[in-house]
Amino acid sequence: MAVETVLIEKLGEQVFSALMNQAQFALDFKNQFQALKTQLDLVKAFLADTNNLKMKKETLKTSLIKLRDLVYEADDILTDCVLRYDYQKDGSCSKYTPNEFFFRCRMGRQLMDLNSRMGKMGSDLSAYLTPQHLLSLGDNTYRAKVFTSQDFEPSEVIGLEEDIEKLKRWTFSASGVLQRIGIVGMGGLGKTTIAQKFSEDRAVAGCFDKKIWVSVSQDFSDERIIKSILVQLGENPSPVSDLGQMLHVINQSLQGQSCLIVMDDVWSFNQDWWGKLCSAIQKTEKRSCVMITTRNEDVATHMGVESSRIHHPKVLDEKDSWSLFCNFAFQETKGKCSNSQFEKVGKEIVGKCGGLPLAIKTIAAFLATEVHNLGKWKDILDHFHELTTRKQNSSVKTSLQLSYDALPTHLKQFLLCFSIYPEDFEIQAEQLVHWWVGEGFIQRTEHSKTAEDLGYEYLTDLVRRCLVEVVERRGYDGRVYSCKMHDLVRDLTTMFAEDEMLCSFEAGKQKLSPDSRWLGLTSEMSTATLKHCSKLRALLLMASSQGQFPFTKNQMVSLDSLRVLDLSRIRLDSTSMEKLLSWIFSLQRLAYLNLSGAVGLKEMPSSIRKLRNLHLLILAECSDLTKLHPSISYLKNLIVLDCGSCGLQYLPQGIGNLSQLQELSGFRVVRQATPQSCHLLELKQLVQLRVLRMNLSNESEITESEGEILSKLVKLRVLAINTEDCKDRTILEMLDRLHPPPNLKELYLRRYPHKSLPKWINPTKLPVLQYLCLENGSALKSINPSAHSEEESAFSWNYLEGLCLKFLPFLDEDWTDLQKTMQSIRYVEVSNCFNLKNFPCPVDKSGIWRKVED
Repeated sequence: MAVETVLIEKLGEQVFSALMNQAQFALDFKNQFQALKTQLDLVKAFLADTNNLKMKKETLKTSLIKLRDLVYEADDILTDCVLRYDYQKDGSCSKYTPNEFFFRCRMGRQLMDLNSRMGKMGSDLSAYLTPQHLLSLGDNTYRAKVFTSQDFEPSEVIGLEEDIEKLKRWTFSASGVLQRIGIVGMGGLGKTTIAQKFSEDRAVAGCFDKKIWVSVSQDFSDERIIKSILVQLGENPSPVSDLGQMLHVINQSLQGQSCLIVMDDVWSFNQDWWGKLCSAIQKTEKRSCVMITTRNEDVATHMGVESSRIHHPKVLDEKDSWSLFCNFAFQETKGKCSNSQFEKVGKEIVGKCGGLPLAIKTIAAFLATEVHNLGKWKDILDHFHELTTRKQNSSVKTSLQLSYDALPTHLKQFLLCFSIYPEDFEIQAEQLVHWWVGEGFIQRTEHSKTAEDLGYEYLTDLVRRCLVEVVERRGYDGRVYSCKMHDLVRDLTTMFAEDEMLCSFEAGKQKLSPDSRWLGLTSEMSTATLKHCSKLRALLLMASSQGQFPFTKNQMVSLDSLRVLDLSRIRLDSTSMEKLLSWIFSLQRLAYLNLSGAVGLKEMPSSIRKLRNLHLLILAECSDLTKLHPSISYLKNLIVLDCGSCGLQYLPQGIGNLSQLQELSGFRVVRQATPQSCHLLELKQLVQLRVLRMNLSNESEITESEGEILSKLVKLRVLAINTEDCKDRTILEMLDRLHPPPNLKELYLRRYPHKSLPKWINPTKLPVLQYLCLENGSALKSINPSAHSEEESAFSWNYLEGLCLKFLPFLDEDWTDLQKTMQSIRYVEVSNCFNLKNFPCPVDKSGIWRKVED
């Protein structure tokens, strides 16, 4: 009941707030809402006694399943009431119409019926449980610590150095064109980590022109693997290409190139195309290497690996096991344990892990949250022993089970969301966080942090607990861009998601079920039964299912409980897109809609005003989109509007009415002679704005009165400006008129065709700036702020920690001088800045400098 517990808490707060603020809909049904609040509090107290559900009687488990449905029904009713109230406030419907009368009657009956059934459920539960009124759901909350590059980063190569050196010796001493190497071992032994560290080794990287990594897994297809290789070779595979055509393109791309190909987590393979791929590599006549990680030695052998070139990683010895444990358990003290009692208990726990790196990291990352609680460590040791002896589970599964059981409720729900993604799927962090916000899993608790900020913190928390693996993160502050999940951890999440009646699975793959709440839709799924999935709240189209929308409108009509709909990269003709939008606009409870990259989306019509509950609207990279109807101004709950890289010439007038907006991307500054467009002056109404991404072109205009607008946005933290290679110097002079936001933390300036920066980019005007990114400046020569100020303070960026300089071919600066003005700098990324002097890394290609901490 992890997800429902959080939902109950949210509903209780909403009902209480509505009653306290005397919202009209709450007053209309005051007695029923007061009763609902009482029932929710009671249910919350009951659920505090159900942590170990598997030990309860089957009757109780059935009651909890029924209770889950009632909680979701309460959420639907409350959402409908709030939306009806919003319609009344803006005059879209009258309180005195027949429709309104029937709505009130129907809602009154539903609330009475709901309270009655919840009351009966409470009586049933009381036969088994005693409400734990004194137990707070927040007591076990571990507050995530946001990662920065200054933090201690636990090493994952402890005890694996010899493995990597052995693989390097094999590679460098190999004769012949194609070297094949296998890494074979059980799950959790560190095969993937060894392969990653091997491929990232500087000496290894210098031997090959191309590096290709393919995550194969059980749920693989020949086409997906070949396409992955093509994309990494810089090719764009045609949707209609067959395997033979794609292999031919690979052959051509590899001509004269040496390459390292890692096939990770191979379970089985197609001998035909594999033989052709290896033949293509051998024809290059350049030394190349194929590395295969697998749990089955026969697979490696059948793929051509000689037995003498198969490496079997060993479990870690006692010393290395303890070192790895300390690195994750004692991160605050940089991997050092200074307490003999903790060391004694810790070493006993490590001994239970059998030297398996995944088991050690997972249990250590959990215990890192209890480094001052010896009693908790002893409890874990006792439970570890009970689980391994009673259930005869592996050390990995035991450590994962313990780590999951100990998670705070809010982190359990986030972890379970990973279950809908296919095995070895690379997950975009932004999509995850938007889903969590859209479904209401995250409630803002601190004034300075948005729900989205908290979402990234919670994701970082799961990473730090070693339950989620980072694929890519931002170098400046470590924010996760993309991530994935180890297959053993995913097995755990699918098991619990099925127990929670959130999803159904068969052989590790999600299947459609009438009780499903979440669905990750892939092209392999049959959607014939989708019309029976009326409980569905989140539907996300997986990247592997890109293409035509796989079901008809008749199959979609029953999905009116949807809160989350992500159809990014969908491809439809105009007629089909119109039908799809017609259905989407009927989903009045929808809170998150993602149509980014949609092909065939040419216009967002006036009917979008029906989505009054929408909080996040993502239309990025919709190159066909040319019109966004002004009725979008009715969506008063929007907190994120992303129209970046769209075909829109401007955003419509009325955007300033979106008073809750926190993030706006794709705002185009246009001329005053375009009255139907949103002008810069209108943005002063967006007092909640934290992120603004804007574009200027030769058609832009910034008037004298608009120069101070940004300075009024006191909550703005991120500003990105793309000048689109403006040739008109007037536009650049207009940019100089801007008065920047006073609390700006991050500034991005792209495609800026001028020799020096705008005058306001200096420490005096941007006193708390932490990150500065300058990209694609075709004429930029200087970034020294002293050119615009005679004040001594203007020379020093006191808070600047990160700097990115990319494709600035004429930048004529000395890094030694710049560093003197940036005393807090700790991360710098440089690329194609040929005239930058004394930088410690290459400047003609990508180079990264990090400050060495004491």
